[in-house]
Amino acid sequence: MSNNMLTVRTYVPADADLTMDIFLRAIREVASKDYNQAQVDAWAKIEDREAWAKRRSSRPTWLVQCGSVSIGFADLEPDGHLDMMFVHPDYQGIGAASLLLMTVETEAKRQGLGRIFTEASLTARPFFERRGFTVLTSQTVEKRGQMLKNFRMEKSLR
Repeated sequence: MSNNMLTVRTYVPADADLTMDIFLRAIREVASKDYNQAQVDAWAKIEDREAWAKRRSSRPTWLVQCGSVSIGFADLEPDGHLDMMFVHPDYQGIGAASLLLMTVETEAKRQGLGRIFTEASLTARPFFERRGFTVLTSQTVEKRGQMLKNFRMEKSLR
């Protein structure tokens, strides 16, 4: 599958369920190679669909599509925080995350931000490192009683 089939569009409220499905499947089927079942179960939960939908609409969020199928999403908070970036398990390794990150970086620069930063999972850390992010610190976060390791990472845009 080539990159020229991938396009990016802006999130609309009707995309809430799509993004929830991508998020849950990415954790259950991809991150599960780096986290145990109890950790995956604690992470892969959305308790409030309305809160999820509100959060997606509260900031720039983009969906990457392969043809007409939405296969991933990413967002950007006003301070340069990349809160979420997930790609559907069936579409890993075709450039979807790279295109999303490029979109996020372009918007961050347009807004005059000097850096973007994220909390990368064990699974995502190598991807971000290959794209110029550095690890600031490793940390353990608590999700529904489970401790999950991740990495605070940033990339300068200057």
